[in-house]
Amino acid sequence: MDNLDLNASHSMGTTIIGATYDSGVVLGADSRTSTGMYVANRASDKITQLTDNVYICRSGSAADSQVVSDYVRYYLHQYTIQLGQPATVKVASSLIRLIAYNNKSMLETGMIVGGWDAYEGGRIYSVPLGGTLLEQPFAIGGSGSSYLYGFLDQAWKGGMSKDEAENLVVKAVSLAIARDSASGGVVRTVIINSDGVTRNFHSGDTLPRWHEEELEPRNSLLDVVSSSRPVPMSS
Repeated sequence: MDNLDLNASHSMGTTIIGATYDSGVVLGADSRTSTGMYVANRASDKITQLTDNVYICRSGSAADSQVVSDYVRYYLHQYTIQLGQPATVKVASSLIRLIAYNNKSMLETGMIVGGWDAYEGGRIYSVPLGGTLLEQPFAIGGSGSSYLYGFLDQAWKGGMSKDEAENLVVKAVSLAIARDSASGGVVRTVIINSDGVTRNFHSGDTLPRWHEEELEPRNSLLDVVSSSRPVPMSS
């Protein structure tokens, strides 16, 4: 414990994903929040509602991403009151980009914005560090994303059904959890389409398991310790 910095800022070194499908979008994220090398929260919710039709996936500094979400939620609420209609996904994403760019020297957070509106349907926008705005058919972020680029390039396809898109997101996040020490916990998904919003929870024991996660330990120190007799040294 001496090497653990318990006073470090809460960081969501994490895995976040947004993917479009034939009539909407699916957002997904793991649930691990870290403080240095210490897991501060194993069941955090990294998918935050901005409006009735737009949600944001947060990664990086938990404090930075939360304050950006709070500011944007407030401004979008005022926007809806003044215009009498909900903000589009592009308007919400552009506002996030503006805040991220104007504070790029202070914010340490990357975000994925996803939602559905009557003008453009389901849309995914990525706002990485620095405040760039990228519209993409699918987007990934966080420390676990480095393990997923090749997988999603091969697995994602246009015109997926809702179930296919959600299964792909859950599979991708579980793969990152298996490889990335900063990702873990459960997988949360949010599905947004013309019918509204559906939140789903995927517990750890229901996630796919990968490679060495299935292997039994062999010739480990525990085998030696639990042995009834000392193991003789070979001459």
